[in-house]
Amino acid sequence: MIDAHHHLWDPARRDYPWLAGAALDPIRHPYTVDDLRAVTRAAGVHATVLVQTVPDEGETEEFLTTAAAEPVIAGVVGWVDLTAPDVADRLARLASLGPLAGIRHQVENEPDPGWLLREDVLRGLTAVGSAGLVYDLLVAPAQVPAAVKVAERLPELKLVLDHAAKPPIAAGEWQPWADGITALGERENVHCKLSGLVTEADWAQWQVGHLLRYADHVFESFGARRVMFGSDWPVCELAAAYEVVLDAAVSLTGSLTDPERLEVFEYSAKRVYELS
Repeated sequence: MIDAHHHLWDPARRDYPWLAGAALDPIRHPYTVDDLRAVTRAAGVHATVLVQTVPDEGETEEFLTTAAAEPVIAGVVGWVDLTAPDVADRLARLASLGPLAGIRHQVENEPDPGWLLREDVLRGLTAVGSAGLVYDLLVAPAQVPAAVKVAERLPELKLVLDHAAKPPIAAGEWQPWADGITALGERENVHCKLSGLVTEADWAQWQVGHLLRYADHVFESFGARRVMFGSDWPVCELAAAYEVVLDAAVSLTGSLTDPERLEVFEYSAKRVYELS
């Protein structure tokens, strides 16, 4: 089993603006490789993808060094300034440090819903694809139309949608999220992570049934071959422990065939991120 999405952090060493606020107090403490090893071993996960948390190449360098020494971390989705004139050189340097599998930027925090379509950003995304790397899409529903256009303009770039574009589960809303997922699913170069759903639901009162409609739409739009499981640990601990998130994902895939579940829990991530 592969966990295609998790993080590590240490607030004593680096500032994480997104961790501000009392609601995030329960997870505002260090999460280490030892912690990761403990939760994955208990859950039967044999490989993971470590994902960036801040727009800082220094963090990516540290993650790559960590992954090179830690067998359970099979790949890193890091950060690079996509708008930098020397973005291709930066990607090559990072790839030389460890198992760089992809790049991500917190597009959800950009005030411009069309940020992904800026010419300097598109040039950076083209460089990501040319380097043989994946680009992780961290977007909210309002930014999905731009993501669809990127997928159309750069069909050679493998895109992975994080957290299913953050469906409004807690509010019980459906549109425009659902149409956006359908549109992204029509692009063969886009894949989707079954991740982050518990923290889009009511943290204290969520049930698997609250997530099911949204997960089913993901599978209908992408098919199991283009969906991969991610825990979003330790962010998920705001709503559920690691093993509870995994159990929920198993329940959400209950209608799939055994080969389809193998895609979701291992093969899709291994193939898309080219994990060894």
